Amino acid sequence: MNAVLTPKIDIEKIRGEFPILHQQINGKPLVYFDNAATNQKPKRVIKALTDYYQGYNANIHRGIHTLAEKATSAYEDTRVAMWKFINAQHVEEIIFTSGVTESINLVASSYGRAFLKEGDEIIISGLEHHSNIVPWQMIAEEKKAILKVISITPAGEIDLDHYKKLLSDRTKIVAVNHASNSLGTINPVKEIISMAHAVEAFVLIDGAQASAHLPIDVQDLDCDFYCISSHKMYGPTGTGILYGKKKLLEKMPPYMGGGEMIKDVTFAKTTYNDLPYKFEAGTPNIADVVALKEAVLFINELGKENIAAHEHNLLQYATAKLSALPQVKLIGTASNKVSVQSFIIDRIHPFDIGQMLDARGIAVRTGHHCTQPLMDSFGIEGTVRASFAVYNTREEIDQMIEGLKRIIGFLIK
Repeated sequence: MNAVLTPKIDIEKIRGEFPILHQQINGKPLVYFDNAATNQKPKRVIKALTDYYQGYNANIHRGIHTLAEKATSAYEDTRVAMWKFINAQHVEEIIFTSGVTESINLVASSYGRAFLKEGDEIIISGLEHHSNIVPWQMIAEEKKAILKVISITPAGEIDLDHYKKLLSDRTKIVAVNHASNSLGTINPVKEIISMAHAVEAFVLIDGAQASAHLPIDVQDLDCDFYCISSHKMYGPTGTGILYGKKKLLEKMPPYMGGGEMIKDVTFAKTTYNDLPYKFEAGTPNIADVVALKEAVLFINELGKENIAAHEHNLLQYATAKLSALPQVKLIGTASNKVSVQSFIIDRIHPFDIGQMLDARGIAVRTGHHCTQPLMDSFGIEGTVRASFAVYNTREEIDQMIEGLKRIIGFLIK
């Protein structure tokens, strides 16, 4: 997103929907810039959680009493909402998980164990979060497959020429993120998917950082799997979805065994349930799934294009302000980004910067952001990461910049 758009949102009205923002931290008004780790929750999401526990707390699908039927209906309403949110072809292609990490592990374990063979190749990128590295390392070691990594450019973008060279008839899985949690880079996933399909490889997209920012149409992308975490899109923690093409999910064995994922059980043999329930063993995280629907409605009502325009304006403003500080070095300067800016300050450890900003009520993330190999490629231990959401303002960025000026003046003589 390169054009400067005028967001059609009422920022004060939006901020009024987030109770947590109206407090002081260390005697200062909270400035919350850790949205890439998790964003805050609007009143409607919080209300949905309390309404469930206070009004119709019951287990789902197997009960015939009133509370169970109400809980089941609310739970399945969220599945329909997510089906529409990503434009999947079939509602049963929406599998509820605990979030992106479990979704990736599900595919690596189920698909990987069933179909990967010795010598097969898995491709990931140098931008990946540990949750899209470690599961593939584990299954590659188990199946004696080969893990290959796409290199990235100094700006923090995937090197498509290198990716093309890695692809071959041995490539079976390509797993990349839609947007980088550390740098904000938006990857050309549609092109990546098309290139993988040309060698008959399947593609998993980690959509953790995309779900609240970017339009997602899995049919247009033609991805085989897409993973989303609720808590990165104004929803509760501990839930999310795996989207998978129906024909693939039907071939894959269950990830876990237990209640719900079965049709019939005897000591001799178990018959597995139909999609999506084959992959949803046990009592799920009902309340949080129910509340996730309200997060979807919140995003839909604001409009992703309006959210993106506001966040892009914030990113441009913050980038310009940070660039004006001679001691600051930006890490990740891709031309197409979500609202994440990482940076370092020479001779000051990111942890010290984070602590000193926190003393001024400003919450940023410091460290390697679960992307240690990415940090290694830049030759650094970690960064300070400021990430912006729809409720953030330019005035808050000014407060961060003022804090950084004071830190630099105090620590750099």
